[in-house]
This record gives sequence, structure tokens and C-alpha cells, in this order.
Amino acid sequence: MASHPAHPQPEKTAQITLPARSYRIDPTRALVAATICWTGFALMVWLVLSGRSAGFDAAGLQLWRRGPDLHPAGPKWLLEAVRDFTALGGVLLRHLVAAGALVALLFLRLRREAVLLAGTIVGGWVLNSVVKAAVGRPRPTLVSHLMDAGGSSFPSGHSFNSAVVYIAIALAFAAMSPRQSVRITLIAVAAAITILVSASRVWLGVHYPSDVTAGWLGGAGWAFLASAILHRPAKNVAKEAEDKLEELTPGELDPR
Repeated sequence: MASHPAHPQPEKTAQITLPARSYRIDPTRALVAATICWTGFALMVWLVLSGRSAGFDAAGLQLWRRGPDLHPAGPKWLLEAVRDFTALGGVLLRHLVAAGALVALLFLRLRREAVLLAGTIVGGWVLNSVVKAAVGRPRPTLVSHLMDAGGSSFPSGHSFNSAVVYIAIALAFAAMSPRQSVRITLIAVAAAITILVSASRVWLGVHYPSDVTAGWLGGAGWAFLASAILHRPAKNVAKEAEDKLEELTPGELDPR
């Protein structure tokens, strides 16, 4: 009796499940966090401009340095590790990470979060540049610089901009989860990374402790403030872009 060949089973295709909706970080909590950070930032500005940060800055620069030449203590590999950390706040790597995050958000069709992230990063860069130009503080000369650094010292651009970028990215991706524990973990990890970036600038001798403290507080404060005040404008921009694309490709876009 001839056997009939079994019908070939259709191949299973991989499916990508996009988030059904995006959640918003509580704007009240974001404003509280921003207020705390900006209060600390204003205090650091006052301390620097009044000359009251000198003792804190000198102690911080010499904290982990030894010998007559005030060379950082520790093995050679530690210096390379510190330089790797500081690179996370550098222009090239920071922008590459931000670009990757924006592409990922657009792929996930979280257009509101992508627009908000872009606006936060650009606004933070402008704000840091304005404060740097207004204060015009020179770089520290108490210890040797272990890498090249140019421009004004206050606030630290690496500290400010890395806090803006990484915390804003954490806030954007935290919007994908309804679980508060996940959101807090993402934001805490981003904060920890940027604190290490800030500490690396002092370790390398290119910034005063007050520079990086103010930079981190200002950057984190702006990331939280932007999350609260730029949410609606970002949503409107994303909706307008979505409507235009819908006109060009009717029925092909996810309505999310």
C-alpha cells in the first residue's frame, strides 16, 4: 500500500512583540528629583564663585595621590580602567550610545520616547555650554593631568552630558516596563555609571571635585526635568510625524 508523503509543515517565523503601550515616569517624582539636583547644582555654583570650594577641591584632588609628584596610587591597569570609564562620557562614545538608543526606540515604535530623548540630549548640551561660558573657570593646576583636556573646567562636560545621556536613556527604556522595580534598577545603573565617569575626571586631574559634582547634579537634574516638562511637546511632535507618514503609507503604520 503506497504511503502518501506527509504535508510539509509551514516554517515557524520569529515574531517580535512590540510593547503594547509605553508608560510614563511619574512627572511629580521627576520634578522632585530635578529640584533636589538643581538645588545642589546652585549650591555648588555659589561655593565656586565665592571661593568657598577651595578646601574641598584640594582635598579631593589629592585624595588618592601619593608622593612628592602627587601621582595617583594603584597599579597601571587602574589608570587604563579609569580612562575607559572617562571615555563613556566623551563626545564620540556618548553620541554613539545615544544614536544606538534612538534607533532602538524608533525600531520599537516608541516615537514619543525617541523625540523626548533627542530633545533632552540637545537641550542638555546647550545648557552645559552656556554655564561653562558664563563661569569660565580654568582647569586645575594643583596636580598633573593624566590626559588631554581643553576648555573651561566648570561644570565638567563629561559629568554633565553623560548624566544627561545615560539617565535620559534609562528613563526612555524604563517606559517599556510597568514594573517600578525595573524602572528604578535602570535609572540606578545609569546613575552609578555616570558617577564613575565623574570620579574618573578628578582621578585624572583634569577637573576639580566641585566641577564634577556640579556637572553630575546639573545633568541628572536636567534629565529628570526634561522628562517632566518635555513629555507633552515630544508626544505632539511624534504624533505629527506619525500622521505625515500615515498619509504617505496609509494602513502600513502601527497606530501606537
